[in-house]
Amino acid sequence: MITTDSALRDLLANTRTIAVVGMSPKPERPSHYVAQYMREHGYTIVPVNPGHREIAGLPCYPSLRDVPVAIDMVNVFRRAEDTPPIAHEAVLIGAKSLWLQLGIVSAESARIAEADGLATVMDLCVKVEHARLFGSPPD
Repeated sequence: MITTDSALRDLLANTRTIAVVGMSPKPERPSHYVAQYMREHGYTIVPVNPGHREIAGLPCYPSLRDVPVAIDMVNVFRRAEDTPPIAHEAVLIGAKSLWLQLGIVSAESARIAEADGLATVMDLCVKVEHARLFGSPPD
């Protein structure tokens, strides 16, 4: 489990492509504006939501297995009890990290991800941490 600023900074610095599981098309939803913030800061965003074909002008995929590009980070905006299958998919697609957003804690998901070498973060917001560590003020 990643908990130090140094490890968080390294993870974010070495991440380029982020699959956002549960990304909403609604701009007022955290999954949407967090993804847009990360996109504005140079990350490639890949929406994953089975209910949509496109979000924010980007192709949206029904599952991680359907994404046609390599994913560095799987950023999850789903209830904790829904995250273990997502952790399994993150492992299957060869992601490098699993980030469960603020308020999401799943020991089982962390165990699944870490057993296969994925860096794991829980209960932190990727936008807030990026802004804090790299000097961009949060909105």
